[in-house]
This record gives sequence, C-alpha cells and structure tokens, in this order.
Amino acid sequence: MDGITLEKEKRSKGRKRTTNKKRIRSPQPFHYKNPERESGKTIVSLGQTDVVRGLVQIVKPGEGDNNLHIHTGMDSIWFVLKGRVRFYGEGDKVIGEYGPHDGLIMPRNNQYWFAAVGDENLELLQCVGFDRDIKNERRDVAKRKWEVNTTEHFDGRVPLEN
Repeated sequence: MDGITLEKEKRSKGRKRTTNKKRIRSPQPFHYKNPERESGKTIVSLGQTDVVRGLVQIVKPGEGDNNLHIHTGMDSIWFVLKGRVRFYGEGDKVIGEYGPHDGLIMPRNNQYWFAAVGDENLELLQCVGFDRDIKNERRDVAKRKWEVNTTEHFDGRVPLEN
C-alpha cells in the first residue's frame, strides 16, 4: 500500500471509532457583527464541527488573501455580504468579481487568492466542508505576502439558550 492509501485507511478507522461513540454535537448558535477593527483583515468565527466550518472575513479595500494557494481537503463556499471581491487563479487570471449576494464555490485543489476591490470594506462569508479521508493542508503556490495567522480573530458563537 502507498502512503495515501494508508492515510485514508487510518482516517477511516478513526472515523468509525468516533461514529461508534454515537456522540451527537449540540447546535452552535452564532451572531455575526463586524468588530470594526483597523487591521487589513479580520476573521469572525461562526462555529465549526469535524466536517464544516463557518466564518466571516472582513477585508479592507486593496487587501485580501495572502497568496496563490490550494487546500487539499477542503471545499469552500464564498458569499459576499457587503463590498466587492475579485478572485484570481493560476497566473493571476481573474476567476470572477462578485458583489453582495453573489459568490463562488471553490473545490479543493484549485489555485486561488482574492482581494477586496472598490471603496468599502469587504465582508465575505466562508463556509467550508472537509473531506475526512484527506488530510487538509494549505499549500502555497506563490510566495506569501505576510505571515499567515497574523489576522485578528473574533468569536461569533453565542451560548445556547435553554
């Protein structure tokens, strides 16, 4: 067996162990509010399970994603709440430009980066689904413009009411 097959088998066994526990996760309510920060990029986490994650990225005009990259085990839905975004692919080819209530589904292993365009801040909802049989890694295709994980993060989750 090759390394990929062994990795998938290992993940499958781990998933079966977790499934056999019949643990049901509680619902995770959230409330999104822009924290109005001065940084170039802010992330508000809406919640996460083992297969899905939701967050809102707030990006100042002219700022955006770090660099051309891929995700190996994660598909994303990008939905513009406010502002405008331009997505780029391989060779900085424009994939598309999107405004409020428009968006893009980005399947894993596609090269992309994005930038806020126009005069107002971008508020971009990102919903991701993870393939549990593949290790999700962010792989850079171009040099990073700044250090990853220096973005300000906020928690938008709220306590579950009884």
